[in-house]
Amino acid sequence: MEPDTTKNIAYAVMGLTLLAMVWFITQRARQNRASMLESSAPKVAGEDEMGGGARNPQQFDEPDEDALEEMAQLLGEDEESDDEA
Repeated sequence: MEPDTTKNIAYAVMGLTLLAMVWFITQRARQNRASMLESSAPKVAGEDEMGGGARNPQQFDEPDEDALEEMAQLLGEDEESDDEA
């Protein structure tokens, strides 16, 4: 085979490889951009599902004394009872 023919074939293969890499990179960039836009889009009420929950929801059935005292302070019931006495 002549050196010019070999060089032309090598250039053709490199050119096709370059085109394939450019196509692959642009496709990947479009996919990444689309997924990024979808993940950062504003949430519409009812469309997003929130997972999770309390590990032990029974612990909230009956409040303890500390919680009752804190609720009384927040509601101002401690101040009213001091004024009445």
